[in-house]
Amino acid sequence: SLARKQTNDTTNTSSDPNGLAPRSQAPSFRRRRPREPRRRPREPSSADPAVTSVVRRWRREDLTEKAGLILRGLGTLFSVLAFVVMASNKHGDWQDFDKYEEYRYLVAISVLAFLYSAAQLGRQVHRFSSGKDLLSPRTSVFVDFGGDQIIAYLLISATSAAIPMTNRMRQGADNLFTDASSAAISMAFFAFVALALSAMLSGYKLSKQTYI
Repeated sequence: SLARKQTNDTTNTSSDPNGLAPRSQAPSFRRRRPREPRRRPREPSSADPAVTSVVRRWRREDLTEKAGLILRGLGTLFSVLAFVVMASNKHGDWQDFDKYEEYRYLVAISVLAFLYSAAQLGRQVHRFSSGKDLLSPRTSVFVDFGGDQIIAYLLISATSAAIPMTNRMRQGADNLFTDASSAAISMAFFAFVALALSAMLSGYKLSKQTYI
């Protein structure tokens, strides 16, 4: 038995090149890869192009609304001044605006421009205060664009008709009547400028509508 044990030890030693007995191999385990944390969807920041474009559009629309409100207010003011100055231009004899068709036409158009501008101004103030328009968006854009153009054309036509008459009168006599007539014509012209600019803004808003 002793000889067999020595023989086994010799065999084990010869099988190991280093003269050591082979070690039992440990079971191998796969290492699991750690899970990557879930990425949260990126929240839109102020630097995103989409957010920037939306903010710019809102600012542009707000600026357009405020500019339209100011222009309609100026149109209302100048048209009522043209009406008041010309309607009170009565100094007896030939110095009476009622005797001249051009001046009567200017008074009539000034009243019409005042009523239109005041109505549009009230509608815009209501929209700013309540956030709702009295008209539908599509109807509102067409009314603004068409109304501003029509009243502006009427004002410039009345002004053009009254200017030659006033110039002829001032060649013969430059007095309070002709000065008041010139002041009324100037106010009507300023009202025309305000409504013409308002018509340009209305046309810009009309061109930006998606359903056109």
